[in-house]
Amino acid sequence: MKNSILQKYNVPGPRYTSYPTVPYWDESDFTYQNWIDTLKRSFTESNSEEGLSLYIHLPFCESMCTFCGCNKRITKNHDVEHPYIEAILKEWAIYCNILEEKPIIKEIHLGGGTPTFFSTKNLENLINGIFCYAEKAKDHEFSFEGHPNNTTRAHLQKLYDLGFRRVSFGVQDYSEKVQKAINRFQPFHNVAKVTFWAKEIGYTSIGHDIIFGLPFQEIDDIIDTIEKTNSLQPDRLAFYSYAHVPWIKGNGQRGFNDEDIPKDETKRKLYEVGKDLLFENEYYEIGMDHFALKSDSLYEAFEKGKLHRNFMGYSSSKTQLMIGLGVSSISDSWYSFAQNVKELEDYYKLLKADKLPIFRGHLLTEEDLIIRRHILNLMCHFETSWEDKALYFAEAHEILIQLKEMENDGLVIIEKNGIKVTNAGKPFVRNICMAFDLRLKRKAPETKLFSMTI
Repeated sequence: MKNSILQKYNVPGPRYTSYPTVPYWDESDFTYQNWIDTLKRSFTESNSEEGLSLYIHLPFCESMCTFCGCNKRITKNHDVEHPYIEAILKEWAIYCNILEEKPIIKEIHLGGGTPTFFSTKNLENLINGIFCYAEKAKDHEFSFEGHPNNTTRAHLQKLYDLGFRRVSFGVQDYSEKVQKAINRFQPFHNVAKVTFWAKEIGYTSIGHDIIFGLPFQEIDDIIDTIEKTNSLQPDRLAFYSYAHVPWIKGNGQRGFNDEDIPKDETKRKLYEVGKDLLFENEYYEIGMDHFALKSDSLYEAFEKGKLHRNFMGYSSSKTQLMIGLGVSSISDSWYSFAQNVKELEDYYKLLKADKLPIFRGHLLTEEDLIIRRHILNLMCHFETSWEDKALYFAEAHEILIQLKEMENDGLVIIEKNGIKVTNAGKPFVRNICMAFDLRLKRKAPETKLFSMTI
């Protein structure tokens, strides 16, 4: 890939787990009551047919990984587990009281932090507590993030018994030099052990997360990491670009210097080499940064045009309503977003007062809903169209003019009422989405908000 193309499109940009992106939420129009109103509306429209999704944020980690931008609380004190589980169950009870009718849960994802920081007993209490107020959808899909260093066979067995069939393990990179820089010491043996355990127990989708562009990372590190990964044959892979956002408070990205991070063509070479190796080993690209074997449910969903993306990442099924529980979690009613407070103490205080711990949100406009659909189409299907009048918007013609330059660069194919992303354009899908991002176009960021797109 030409260096001039890389430099041209390597700009700060969102990852589009939502539209509008969080920095562009209009909080002035958001109220607690309109969150409740849209929550009820979405629940009424979708509960009986598709159910809802639950994202549960478990923020505790025993050590700080300096590549991580997630909301977390570093502690070795496991006495924090029980009160946090009790708080989540209280938050869920408040939601169920608002919804009145019994929710049907199609998806649960345990994210972090480190979900396997929690004991098997406390995780069992959490899931059983959730289903005191709800029932499982017949085709439910439950998943969790496991840290290879502290995920035990008992964790895997207990969560399997509770209905979990998907697990993802954070690998990042196997180079000792890279692991030292990001404070993530994790031998291959630990990853192999938990992967084989999960296979033996019966998990149907095992994922590994790998990151390119980490400090001190070289081509040989990527080759070694992917060759080791292929020897374990996970069902799916996330091959992410490292998001360097050291300006965000509390993200811990201070363990190395800027000059230690691969940039521009060097970083892109890491991706291209890694992607070629994945293709050689029959992992197929199914969405931005994601690859899967043909036997995996994500690949099947991509092939059938049913792949979905939300704050939990890519999913093989869609739910209109997603409720986030725990500190910093974001909920999505399709018509609005609501985010919980980020500090644990504030979270407990609001729940003690029998209030949902929400501190901000965004009520989507009609325009937002249209643009959201286009960005979802690009992220999940690598194409979008406004042939349907319901998806037409006034600025479509202007966007096509802007996309003409991308077409000249070989990134998209412009059709009469839509576009398709080319194979060469897939690494630039964030940039293509930015062409549709009307809020970003109308008001450029005044400070650093996003990581680089390439």
